[in-house]
Amino acid sequence: MSSRPLFPPKPEYLLLLLSFALANASQAAEDPRAEKILSEIVVGNQRESSAKRPFLRDQVAPVESCTVEEFTKSGASNINEALDKRPGVAVQVECSICNARFISLNNLPGRYTTLLIDGVPLFSAVSQAYGLDSVGLRGLERIDLMRGAGASGLTPDALAGTVNMITRRPVKDEAMIEMAIGQYGSRRLDAQVASAGTAGAISANIHTNNHHSVDGDGNGVSEYAGYGRKLGGIGFFVDNLGGFKLKGRLDAIDEKRGGGAIGNDYDAIKTSRSGNPFDFSKGAHASPYVAGWVNPTDGSKVDYNDGQTGLSEIIFTKRQSAYITGEKRLGATVLNLAAGYAHHDQDSYYEGNVYKAKQNQGYLMGSLKAPLAGGIWTALADWRYEDLRSKAELPDGTPANGLDNDIFRTPGLGLAANYAFFDDQLEIGANLRWENHNVYGTQLAPRLNVLWRHNEHANSRLSTGRGYRAPTSYFEQDHGILETLLIRNATDGVEASKNLMYTFDWQDGDWKFLGNAHYTRLDNLAYLDIGTTESVLKSASESVKVKGLDMQIGYQVTKSLAASLGFEAAHYDFPVGTLAFARPERRVYLSADWESGSWNVFVRATWTGSQDLGKFYYRDEQHYNFDGSAKPDKSPAFWTVDARVQYAIDKRWAVFAGADNLFDYKQSDHDGMLWINATGTVDVTHIWGPNRGRYVYGGVRFEL
Repeated sequence: MSSRPLFPPKPEYLLLLLSFALANASQAAEDPRAEKILSEIVVGNQRESSAKRPFLRDQVAPVESCTVEEFTKSGASNINEALDKRPGVAVQVECSICNARFISLNNLPGRYTTLLIDGVPLFSAVSQAYGLDSVGLRGLERIDLMRGAGASGLTPDALAGTVNMITRRPVKDEAMIEMAIGQYGSRRLDAQVASAGTAGAISANIHTNNHHSVDGDGNGVSEYAGYGRKLGGIGFFVDNLGGFKLKGRLDAIDEKRGGGAIGNDYDAIKTSRSGNPFDFSKGAHASPYVAGWVNPTDGSKVDYNDGQTGLSEIIFTKRQSAYITGEKRLGATVLNLAAGYAHHDQDSYYEGNVYKAKQNQGYLMGSLKAPLAGGIWTALADWRYEDLRSKAELPDGTPANGLDNDIFRTPGLGLAANYAFFDDQLEIGANLRWENHNVYGTQLAPRLNVLWRHNEHANSRLSTGRGYRAPTSYFEQDHGILETLLIRNATDGVEASKNLMYTFDWQDGDWKFLGNAHYTRLDNLAYLDIGTTESVLKSASESVKVKGLDMQIGYQVTKSLAASLGFEAAHYDFPVGTLAFARPERRVYLSADWESGSWNVFVRATWTGSQDLGKFYYRDEQHYNFDGSAKPDKSPAFWTVDARVQYAIDKRWAVFAGADNLFDYKQSDHDGMLWINATGTVDVTHIWGPNRGRYVYGGVRFEL
């Protein structure tokens, strides 16, 4: 497939011209009698159509929302699936065997995205690596996205932005059960019940999901990890307890996943430590040998003799979390309190290496929000706790315990002010956060948001801020950490991010538009220099710079049909070894949503442009195929198409069917995800395309 761009080389001009054109058009069409467009309208459990809902919520910071309606129509079952394939947002797979993946905002590393639940931060880089696949969507009202460094005054470690899951208070008794089956042994069950009264509500949900591992090229090594997931949760809402309005959740997750050798007999895989169970002569640019590959340096044969273990990764994850938030009005002042705790257990087996980690996280917060001196001021105090303890064992039995241990205690203070001028046409929000990190000392994280309402149709927002993050080493970010016995921290201090973002949104009648231009500079980006006995955690000597543009256009074609077009472009400037996974410079997003009577049909197509594999992967080490040839410098551009159809039999019963990656495009048909270096050593991080082909599923839904 040709990698020649399908669009003009300077598409950013299109975004800028369209922004100005829409701004001018909205000025010309201004109607002083028109009502101001507000954020999502919710009356009980009824929601405004997503086609009519603005792209941004009506607040000074640029906040995008993904609602229940949106991720239900797309067939998403977890937060990764709900947020993937949106302009400026992507889910980055960072291992072709274990499929660790993260939510990437503004094309920055996923570990720089902070996940919140009702504003409470209870996820870390450790728990996000596999945990996000097990974050269910039941019981949510929406998911809010804030892009940019220090986007939330609560989370200065969000160098790329935050994802905040907002839970929904039921207003009536309700029940739902949804069952689906699909290819590759896929079986999913979702169930939720809720009871609501005048004083509060309670809800409970369970989710189970099973999927076999998938080997697309037939060599016996999976590209898509198999898994079995179980999770359950209880949400509670109290409308008045001593004047407080309370909400909270208790959740538990249990997941087992395995990639590499096919099947889920994990004990047998772990004991298979010799011989060759694979066929390296299968797949694109395959080896001429079944039991080995070609050494690219001298053309000799490299024999593989490590059994199923040598190319398998098995991860068991358990997580329990609980939090509660409370709000009380004291006249014109609002008091907010929050407390949360999470415990994460990971029992992992990486190609013969054993890695076990236990992590505890705690959070306490109190804030006061009140009118003062003509504005709205907020004062906040909080405390965060994070404790990671790990044990490791190399294949020969050598212990390597405590490689990534850390104990972080971080008290923080925040002050924010919001002022409106010129009859609310101009709104300015500023916040400053101070923290005293027990390892890295005092840190400041300022943030400024400016909103200019051109008229009732168009708005401009300018946002800038700084965030910081304590540099850590963890296996999922530093593939191969278990090859060493010691990690020495030689960083130059915290990782720091500075961000500038301009946002323009416009909506009038059946049309709506959102455009973003952003610039981020990362300083002291931490990376692991892996050695045989000692590895060193270092800070990059040069800054990492990412510039980007993205846009979305929505149009209500008819009463029944809504369509959208999205586009993003990015430019990356980074030193060797810092941005470790390939990213496209161009993406295009198309969607159509048709709803008439009992039918709903949702289709989306995503075009991913060519990726510079040499820039991301080969700047310090060339990648080679099993036949000894060099991996390509560029990946091909490609399309993926997802479709889902639902038919409501009556008010309670509905049936649905869908297909992800409808036209079966997968990387393994063109380029293996496994690679070897110049000495013939194999690795599993050559990723640029889909790791699973067409996936067809169907199911039934029942609601009360």
